[in-house]
Amino acid sequence: MSSPQNNNLNNVKSSASLDKALDQTLRPQKWDEYIGQEMIKNNLRILIQAASERKESIEHLLFYGPAGLGKTTLALLIAKELGAQIKTTSGPAIERVGDLASILTNLSPGDILFIDEVHRLNKTIEEVLYPAMESRSLDIIIGKGPSARSIQLELPPFTLIAATTRVAMLSSPLRSRFSGGTFRLEFYTNEEVKKIITRSAGILGMEISSDSAEEIAKRSRYTPRIANHFLKRCRDFAQVHGGSGIDLNFAKKALDLMEIDELGLNNHDRRILNILIEKFKGGPVGLQTLAAATSEDEATIEDVYEPFLLQLGFIERTPRGRIATENAYKHLGQSQIQKNLLL
Repeated sequence: MSSPQNNNLNNVKSSASLDKALDQTLRPQKWDEYIGQEMIKNNLRILIQAASERKESIEHLLFYGPAGLGKTTLALLIAKELGAQIKTTSGPAIERVGDLASILTNLSPGDILFIDEVHRLNKTIEEVLYPAMESRSLDIIIGKGPSARSIQLELPPFTLIAATTRVAMLSSPLRSRFSGGTFRLEFYTNEEVKKIITRSAGILGMEISSDSAEEIAKRSRYTPRIANHFLKRCRDFAQVHGGSGIDLNFAKKALDLMEIDELGLNNHDRRILNILIEKFKGGPVGLQTLAAATSEDEATIEDVYEPFLLQLGFIERTPRGRIATENAYKHLGQSQIQKNLLL
């Protein structure tokens, strides 16, 4: 007989599996369903068509940009367009050279290898990738010391598609080997995000009004992944409160419950701005000091919170540190205490 703890654990696992399956369902299944990133799509169409006509594998591709903009989805759609098998992994999952060798030697001709978070690959493993990408060969050293010997394995024609949120952390030799192109995914417009929300609501079988889709889009940080997350939470709120669909009232109440304001700032974003304004009089303040005052890791502030605050024009980076702008004061309903001078 199973215990209540085991039942709860099984329920949590089941819920996580359903949520993951739902995220996969919301991904575009066809090229025409992928909304936005028109420049990248046009370039990839030419690359795919040319390679298909020559009956060759497409050249290696690198996608970079903030999380949630569709890098993985693009890789999956490319594989579908080519009718190719795709093997997916991530930088942290490849711990040893042997792990990479196992993946590469199990590829079939025309396969696509997708590596997410490629910037987290060990540098030794990066060096093994160079000949694999360039000459389709894998150099492996067997043994140690004087008895060590090197063997070279031939690899089938394959395509490496890599994705990263921190392209600067990739070594220059690795970046230069993505001969098919290096593409930066840009943030979406509110209109594009609204279309994505409307499409996702249709897949979920949930009616959504135009103004509520627009409201969710405005608060989604121009990011499809966040938009779909908010949509699912609005659906839950409407369901619990007896709604047959998501109207503007349900959307606003659900987003307010999650403490997401009209510009998409959450409680942590506003806390950073409030501390910057109230404790440091708007700055300038160094990153290390700001991290200590907010009890956040420096990398978390720099990678998670700052990009969106910079994009909105709420903070500025100066040689002396971070400064809260006039827009930040206005958004928080505070008067500017002093005029910050940029040096």
